[in-house]
Amino acid sequence: MRREGLGSLLSGAATAGIGSAGIGVGLAGLFGTLPAIRLSWLIPLLGMQLRVEPVGGFFMVLTGAVAVAAGLYWIGYARHENFGAVPLVTLPLFVLALLAVPAAGSVTTFLFAWELMALTSLVLVLTDQQRSEVRSAALVYAVMTQLGFVTLMLGMVVLAATAGDDFAGIGALPDGVRNTVFVLTLIGFGSKAGLLPLHAWLPRAHPEAPSPISALLSGAMVNLGIYGIIRIDLQLLGPGPRWWALTLLIIGGVSAVYGVLQASVATDLKRLLAYSTTENIGLITLALGTAMLLSGSGSRQAAAVAMTAALLHLTAHSAFKSLGFFAAGSVLAATGLRDLDRLGGLARRMPVTTVLFGVAALGAAGLPLGAAFASEWLLLQSLMNARPDHDATIALLTPLAVAAVALTAGLGVAAMVKAFGIGFLARPRSDAAAAAHEAPRTMIAAMALPALACLVLALAPGAVAPMLSRVLDTLPISGDAPTLGVFLRIPGLHGSMSPGLLAAVVAAAVLVVLIGSRWRASRRPSPATVPLWACGAEELSPRMQYTATSFAQPLQQVFDDVLRTDTDVEVTRQAASGQASSSYVVERIAYRARVADVIEDRWYAPVLRAIAAAAQLVRRAHTGSVHLYLAYGAVGVLIALLVAR
Repeated sequence: MRREGLGSLLSGAATAGIGSAGIGVGLAGLFGTLPAIRLSWLIPLLGMQLRVEPVGGFFMVLTGAVAVAAGLYWIGYARHENFGAVPLVTLPLFVLALLAVPAAGSVTTFLFAWELMALTSLVLVLTDQQRSEVRSAALVYAVMTQLGFVTLMLGMVVLAATAGDDFAGIGALPDGVRNTVFVLTLIGFGSKAGLLPLHAWLPRAHPEAPSPISALLSGAMVNLGIYGIIRIDLQLLGPGPRWWALTLLIIGGVSAVYGVLQASVATDLKRLLAYSTTENIGLITLALGTAMLLSGSGSRQAAAVAMTAALLHLTAHSAFKSLGFFAAGSVLAATGLRDLDRLGGLARRMPVTTVLFGVAALGAAGLPLGAAFASEWLLLQSLMNARPDHDATIALLTPLAVAAVALTAGLGVAAMVKAFGIGFLARPRSDAAAAAHEAPRTMIAAMALPALACLVLALAPGAVAPMLSRVLDTLPISGDAPTLGVFLRIPGLHGSMSPGLLAAVVAAAVLVVLIGSRWRASRRPSPATVPLWACGAEELSPRMQYTATSFAQPLQQVFDDVLRTDTDVEVTRQAASGQASSSYVVERIAYRARVADVIEDRWYAPVLRAIAAAAQLVRRAHTGSVHLYLAYGAVGVLIALLVAR
């Protein structure tokens, strides 16, 4: 075995092993009681405290499951890409940091694990640092993650200064402290979760990172932003005032709609999946805000349903999004392409990958028989069964939230139909797509794991009901959780649904159609083979079919005020021999459309320029003079003494 193959094998096996251990520890903390662990030697002064409780155990299970699949996928993928030693060593450390965040039992440990997670993920994003696109994406990610960490650290320091370092000792806090900590930590957690307007790093870092890293970023790391909101803002600080719930609900709704709009018009497959992450995390945040709002207004049954929807959607998103990035990685490895306009025809060349991506797309679309259908149905049920009881805020916001979820679901279907139909069906639109080949067995086996999870969540979401119930019992959201069995039943509310029965009906309908078609075909005369009419052309060609750009064109026009599409049409006139170009005969028409991220262009470009200017000023201060550096140190000590005084 070559050295590269041995390195990828060891790195992937270590990652999968750490993920398996995370699943075991998470399940033990979820359904049992694990003793707290204190490592006083690891972090100076305060040490490191680990305590796995039900909420943290639930997120450790999700993270470990994605890590197991990513480790297996990494074995074949890294061998194909021939990565260096740095990412091979960093990947297991990244997974270890991901598991340490929900296992943290103190403010110091939490911040240490959070920063380790941020730094290791940045190293992995920079895996292919020779390309300028990767360096640019890493710069945006570094700025976003460090600014988010600064606000998060400020909030956690305020919390620790008021209530102590240990999470277990945090009790009632003054309202001013709670509100300050909520705002600061929401900014920090929102930047990691990819909520608007802190989402700019997702569509940049996800496409440029290796695909198994993208799966971990989207299927595991962004979940920890939601973990922070649940653990710190909801469990330790909550229940909070109404404006907390309204903030989460509004930010979640806007993030979901904006994310799915960008996904609908994206032509880069991995960029599309990245914006889909913003969409789904937005739905989860909307569900959290709904649960907090309804619980505070007395609609506790609907609040429990909304919280169940948030946790179930987290589980589904980890499954179908990691599967989507794995499939996109297989396509990239086989063709070298991410551009949907140049793909197509992969269903014949890569049939297994096509089916697996179809499972992921069905889940992301939120359609029946998809992994996210049950969770989105529960969210809608909680919103539609909320009882305003003369509460104008709930009476106004719940219909708007229903409209946002419905719009998100509809546009999500369009985005996934585009990704699957344009990218995998029809005819290949490039030589690379026409010469594609199926992924290696290790990558197929890794993709089969989240695909199986998607099928279980689509047909029998009750399989995860014990985990969800255990988490709900520890949250300040009272009310009976919906029954996730053969039928999804909502106690005290009108509504029930059976995903398994729905699947059986659909399967029976498809079987009836197939049998009927064969019966009708058997009664017809033998068909004659004739050339297919192609509008007068000799044969069909890829130029006669939709591209991702043309498929999204109607949506670009409808939502032009939000997307701000930059279009350009260049017409080249045909020149007659010896004469000037004719104004009537057109030789070539070039149409270009660029859908930029308005928030990134208008908000973050000035921030990046300011940071670059500040870095130049700091660089000038580093003259190489030892005396000047000693003076800097003396001034710093003096300032620290004055502050302490």
